[in-house]
Amino acid sequence: MTYETRVFRRDIAAMEKYSAALDNYTNAEQFGKAGLASKTSHAIFRRSRFDRILKRSTDILASLAVLGLGFPFFLAIALLIKLTSKGPVFFKQERIGENGGGFALFKFRTMRIDCDDSLHREFTRNFIQGRQPEPSLDAGKNRVYKITDDPRITAVGGFLRKTSLDELPQFINILRGEMTIVGPRPPLPYEYECYDEWHKLRLKVRPGLTGLWQVSGRSTVTFHEMVMMDIYYIENWSMLLDLKIMLKTVPVMLAGTGGR
Repeated sequence: MTYETRVFRRDIAAMEKYSAALDNYTNAEQFGKAGLASKTSHAIFRRSRFDRILKRSTDILASLAVLGLGFPFFLAIALLIKLTSKGPVFFKQERIGENGGGFALFKFRTMRIDCDDSLHREFTRNFIQGRQPEPSLDAGKNRVYKITDDPRITAVGGFLRKTSLDELPQFINILRGEMTIVGPRPPLPYEYECYDEWHKLRLKVRPGLTGLWQVSGRSTVTFHEMVMMDIYYIENWSMLLDLKIMLKTVPVMLAGTGGR
């Protein structure tokens, strides 16, 4: 086992231990949740100016590299989308970002145009409130807390979602400063409306393209677990942790774990 593997496993073990503590914490009285908010805010405050500049510089350089070197690959995906379904190549969607602010998120279109989102709205509300149905299984026999066999998704869109390639245009959002490479995923407005106040702690930082949730199961974890992972990330952030998550993201994408 390499040194990097040992360190990453140690971090994941620490996160799991912290998550177990938070599981009890979120059932505590209101003063307990206020204490969690204070702890999270303090973790953000103690980040140095150098840390912030380094993280932003990494975002800019990586985005320029991906958008520049990956242009032929982007073009191939765009061609596949246009040849297999009607509608635009890109999909622009309102999301909630840092401290509850809104922005337009870019993705490759994976759905048919003019689709009804009522099914997703209902699923999301139940998922956040812990009333989701029994999870289905993905190809690797992992639990998936996500709508499966969604009739709105195109054939090419299904592949793009499984491998997360539909998310690549978000490097534009990263370059614009609306997102970062590693951070909590930005929710939809109607998801955000279902949040308890303590859930909103995950958006005390800039939202990310990938994060602990993505490398720890994606849609194979519950909403509660996802929030705990995001809070753990905020309170334990470092550039080294960001690097580990980025390196872990590629094999997760290739395996398609939890992606539907």
